[in-house]
Amino acid sequence: MKKIMVYLLCACMLVLTACQKSGTEPAKTETVKETEGKVASENGELILATTTSTKDSGLLDEILPAFEEETRYRVSVVSVGSGEAMKMGENGEADVLLVHSPAAEKAFVEGGHADEDGRKDVMYNDYVIVGPKEDLAGLSTDSYNDALKSFRTLSEKKAMFISRSDESGTHKKELAIWEKCGITPEGDWYVKAGAGMGAVLEMTNEKLAYTLSDRATWLNLGQNGDLRIVCEKDESGILYNQYGVICVNPDKNENINHEGAKAFQNWIVSEETQKRIGEYGVEKYGKPLFTPNAE
Repeated sequence: MKKIMVYLLCACMLVLTACQKSGTEPAKTETVKETEGKVASENGELILATTTSTKDSGLLDEILPAFEEETRYRVSVVSVGSGEAMKMGENGEADVLLVHSPAAEKAFVEGGHADEDGRKDVMYNDYVIVGPKEDLAGLSTDSYNDALKSFRTLSEKKAMFISRSDESGTHKKELAIWEKCGITPEGDWYVKAGAGMGAVLEMTNEKLAYTLSDRATWLNLGQNGDLRIVCEKDESGILYNQYGVICVNPDKNENINHEGAKAFQNWIVSEETQKRIGEYGVEKYGKPLFTPNAE
């Protein structure tokens, strides 16, 4: 074994000598991601707790490199449901939140968990109900623009529905629709996944079931399977999906990177970033996945 190690060491030395003589350098194995992290780390780490939809839609991959390059912060993204993201904020485990559960966000701010600027609008899109292409429950025929009627039909026909059941913004929207219908969903047909949107869409596709999804994640991850949109664009506005950005109260603990959080909040509502958000998805889908609406 020692002889083998000596031979390997000699071989490596010969390769390095050859490279030096030829004026070339050994190939670097550093990945682009590693390089970006090193370039953007001069001001330290910023922990962004966000809903799975901003990640699964591909939006963060599109816009965050610009923030890191411009500000020299390295962003660590924690992708969870909005409810879990806000719990992280309450516990001082995140610096800034990008979430989509307006009622819970209001309670978060009123509970003193945000900084003095509170919550700011960032962008919006909408929710869609998706189901199997055959649509045996008939939602696309009888209730294509009526979310309440669609949910009632699913309950009456006991058509399998996959619920995120993770306290996310999407889960809370789903529960709000059931509540407006006067229905408490239960039984074998109502499956509680306890998972993010991407995983739920995959499960829904495997079981040829129904679920509620934000449109951005559906377009980015869901539409290549055996599902299709069976209900959308309810004129009542119940499927509206607003996103907000909140800086965590720096008084939580000394580890909160409030300066970085404020830089992110100001950056994501800036005119230039709002333009980027409004352009995301247009080239691939012919329309934006989010509509910017920061004031």
